[in-house]
Amino acid sequence: MKLILISLAATVIPVTGASAQEARDGGEPANSRREDIVVTAARTNLPPSALPLTVDVIDQETLSRQVTVSGSVVDAVSALLPAFSPTREKITGTGETLRGRSPLYAINGIPQTTPIRDGARDGYTIDSFFIDRIEVIYGSNALQGIGATGGVVNQVTARAPKEEGWSGRTLLQGNSGDDLSGASLGGKVAGLVSLRSGRFDATAGVAFERRGVFLDGRGRRVGYDGNQSEIQDTDTLSFFGRIGVDLSDTARLEVIANRFRLQGNNHYVPVEGSRERGIPATTRRGETPGQPSTGVAQMMSASLTDGDLAGGAFTLQGFYNRTSDTFAGGILATFQDARIAPVGTLFEQSRNVSRKLGGKVSYEREVPGFKALTLTAGFDALFDRTAQTLVQTGRTWVPQTDFRSLAPFGQANLKLLDGVVRLAGGVRHENVQLDVPDYTTLATSGSRFVTGGKPAFDRALWNGGVVLEPMKGIRTYGSYAEGYTIADIGRVLRAVSQPNVRIDEFLDLTPVISNNREVGLEVTRGPLVASATYYWSSSEAGQVLVRNDDGIFNVNRQPVDIEGLELNLDVRTPMPGLKIGTGYSHVTGRTDTNADGTLDADLDGANISPGRLNINLDYSSGRFSARAQGRWYLSRRFEGQPIANDFVGYRLFDAYVAYELPVGRVMLSVQNLGNTDYVTYYSDTQGPTDNARFYTGRGRNFTLSWQAGF
Repeated sequence: MKLILISLAATVIPVTGASAQEARDGGEPANSRREDIVVTAARTNLPPSALPLTVDVIDQETLSRQVTVSGSVVDAVSALLPAFSPTREKITGTGETLRGRSPLYAINGIPQTTPIRDGARDGYTIDSFFIDRIEVIYGSNALQGIGATGGVVNQVTARAPKEEGWSGRTLLQGNSGDDLSGASLGGKVAGLVSLRSGRFDATAGVAFERRGVFLDGRGRRVGYDGNQSEIQDTDTLSFFGRIGVDLSDTARLEVIANRFRLQGNNHYVPVEGSRERGIPATTRRGETPGQPSTGVAQMMSASLTDGDLAGGAFTLQGFYNRTSDTFAGGILATFQDARIAPVGTLFEQSRNVSRKLGGKVSYEREVPGFKALTLTAGFDALFDRTAQTLVQTGRTWVPQTDFRSLAPFGQANLKLLDGVVRLAGGVRHENVQLDVPDYTTLATSGSRFVTGGKPAFDRALWNGGVVLEPMKGIRTYGSYAEGYTIADIGRVLRAVSQPNVRIDEFLDLTPVISNNREVGLEVTRGPLVASATYYWSSSEAGQVLVRNDDGIFNVNRQPVDIEGLELNLDVRTPMPGLKIGTGYSHVTGRTDTNADGTLDADLDGANISPGRLNINLDYSSGRFSARAQGRWYLSRRFEGQPIANDFVGYRLFDAYVAYELPVGRVMLSVQNLGNTDYVTYYSDTQGPTDNARFYTGRGRNFTLSWQAGF
């Protein structure tokens, strides 16, 4: 299976080459034929053709190949999907958006995002080797609860084995920068083993990855983010396990556990650049003070499912998820306190710890006697406890805050005219409460004592749409859906500077409600697959990131309007094994910066992505397959923003070749094939006077890998 692009349909649409076996057989690729799939993130067993949603599904083979090229799940998703913004090429994803808003990252539907104090590392909580597919639902929605204002990125873990006995897969790979220097060398080794015996099955895996330094297009070491931390010069050790038992032909009980730990090796320290002279930030050998930056994610879930319980599908899931992120430090203005050390001398770093407990239950079935109508009812509960402390001095930056969400929901899907028309709609009711204790702010905020409180809100979130299939292979839809989050409460709490603040009176817990209205068209006829989607959304009390001089962001509540266009075209050419694909995304966003009721400025690069064009060529013949892909990030002028933050644009090309051996497959991939020297989108559009975060992007990088299954 390859990349599956779905706008409305139940059709599997590949954009990579056919498998070697398919090419040898000389027939039509199996994955180009129609088949129904289930997108678990949509919380229904209905096929995508029945849903007024835009969905992409990236299967395991496509994901593993793209991760080999790009280096991480986040970079892979960004490279494949034009509506996803360019990544920062750092571990922290502040400002990385989907359709101009923040996506909700999940693993098997378990939220990884921490909205109370968003550490922005939610894309790095599981190793890609343990992921079978990624489901991306575009646009604001409340299908998975809080956080999906831009959409859902759901990582579905390795499935249980179907065949009796032992099975598994393994990976060996090494990579290097363009000069093959020792400092840029990295590698990965991973293995996954499964056993099925009767109704019982078990899976266990381990993955270790070492990343070297990154080199830019001129062979210079890419600058380190001394505050938000790095993905380069790190080690990652991950474990994954799954135990399951089939209670009957339709019922299953399983437990899944995952532990992911990424830690910096502390071999380099940042060196500032000069924007005025065009000299990017870099590094030099040295040891950073304090503790190494780390990211630890631990997850355990238990689920009970029955696909035929009283004629319907039942799902019950409980989960525990804990993340602990230690950020690299610095002598930053925000952390200074003359009572501890002379101002300008105090080194400090922060740690963000979040623990989630939650449960989900749902039941879906056709209405007896009226099978054209399918109803779904469910209830979700989430309890999140988050705090951010300062590591060196033990001070509280964000107090331990409890978030509670209780949410019943219901959905209906009606099939009319033998499926030519479908109507879908539903509602989710969110009951949310925060519990903030008394605390004292940092000295730079005046050491203010703040009286805690328990602000709360209730809100119904609606969705609805219509799907039309006037003839086979042509589908269109229109939909409306609401998603929500709460403004980054941690940023608000730590920035309190006025005296005598009481949380119940001060904190505006009005949720960030973002709607998503879109219309789409999909055509799947013969060798052609094409889709077009136009969407627009607005938030009366939106969330906009505003950058301070020290690189730390605060959040402003401002109206936000976003609209965009997405186009995709894939063609299987007359030449056997050759396919061509292209994708285009254009998104614009406006906001009201002075609260006068007029949208007077464009959203800047921390809140919106540039226009984007993707083109790819795939070829497969016998045991050989290859792919070449290009990404054009288009220049942009941000009206109402500083001219220095204009984006000049850049283009990147990647390629890989693969060959099937008698045992396994060997693949050589090249990232940034042309060795383009460029300033990253984040650096080019933020902090025009910040020389410390003037980062170039990664230059040409080679990866040689061997993968095998048994």
